[in-house]
Amino acid sequence: MRVGVSLRSGYAPAEAPNAAQWMVERAKAAFDAGLDSLFVGDHHSTGPFPYMQNVAIMGRLLAEWHGRTAGILMLLPLWNPVLAAEQIGTLAAIHDGPFVLQCAVGGYEPQFKAMGAQLRERASSFESSLDVIRRLLNGESVSTAVPFEIDAARVAPICDNGIDIWIGGSAERAIDRAARLGDVFLVGPEATLAQAKVLLDVYRSRCAAHGKEPARVAIRRDIHCGPPEEVTRVAQPIIDAGYRGFDTAALVIGDSNSVADNFAELGAVGFTDIIIRHLANEHSAVLASFARLADVRRSVSGL
Repeated sequence: MRVGVSLRSGYAPAEAPNAAQWMVERAKAAFDAGLDSLFVGDHHSTGPFPYMQNVAIMGRLLAEWHGRTAGILMLLPLWNPVLAAEQIGTLAAIHDGPFVLQCAVGGYEPQFKAMGAQLRERASSFESSLDVIRRLLNGESVSTAVPFEIDAARVAPICDNGIDIWIGGSAERAIDRAARLGDVFLVGPEATLAQAKVLLDVYRSRCAAHGKEPARVAIRRDIHCGPPEEVTRVAQPIIDAGYRGFDTAALVIGDSNSVADNFAELGAVGFTDIIIRHLANEHSAVLASFARLADVRRSVSGL
């Protein structure tokens, strides 16, 4: 089992002066803890709340992250696929390890309107964009009418060693898309263990229907790793306020042993990768949690 991190990219307006430096320090802390992968997310038109955009911030974070898997999430219907392929190819060229494209259809209509995209067409746009991106990164010249009019586009650098495509989703249609088009299925952080088992079973059945054998399956977990007094002070108030509307059973809080036990349960049902994100944002507490995750990672790495 591998343990990675998806760093928080969104911050409160008052935190804006610290946001980039905090992300750099957290990436370094994750690397020092021996975590296996580093990701950042994707949202647009978030003002007045600052959101550190994925391509630019990942370019900086790669200075702290060497040899291990790195990647970005792209909500593909919001991107011109030629621009997306150029950005992915450049980041993969900068990085000295494996590179991953996590991708999803996205949501939230105001975000789509701000980017000139159609929410109702997001599924078809996702599939056509992913096809264009893959072909471009394979070195092809691409002409197509969907999702944009593209005439003889080529990009460089390309990904000579290839990239893995991670696709998330929870609806059966989305899981089928992950089985058809992706290399890794990513379950979202809102799923409880029982729900994650169901989603994993659906994914396996859809892979079988498409003649594929799933090699890796990932799940995100929003966590805080620390002693009881720190969990009570840092994480519990956020949970009590109804953190993102999640079922509290989907959250992982506790000391290194309890977090490792929770991850081991996920490994036992078939998850190979756990991608953590800290639910709290007190910087010193987040750095301390990363340090403790070194023990968690060692504990579960043999699973």
